[in-house]
Amino acid sequence: MNAPTHLPPFAGKTFEVRYDGLTAINAYAEDGIHMRYEITEGDFTGAKGEVAYTWQHVAGEIYAISWQEANRATVVHIDDFAAGTSRSFFTAPSLDFFRLEGSLRAV
Repeated sequence: MNAPTHLPPFAGKTFEVRYDGLTAINAYAEDGIHMRYEITEGDFTGAKGEVAYTWQHVAGEIYAISWQEANRATVVHIDDFAAGTSRSFFTAPSLDFFRLEGSLRAV
């Protein structure tokens, strides 16, 4: 994967996403390609890893961010960094599908 020609504004920053039943820390590397995640609360507590992600600017400070984890789980976020909101759509390794809505804050 090639480095992007420009970086998203969240590159090099760490955020907590808090949904009903799940909290995670997402640390985006400065390269605009890699991130570390760790689920800190909820049924998936302890899941963590480093992944390559892709991103797409939607509007304003809203970005679509997606990745696949080593356990084959797939994740898509629609994060509004100005409003501090996050929507997550993910398929767990069990193939259960989740739709979550919650808060997003820099840590």
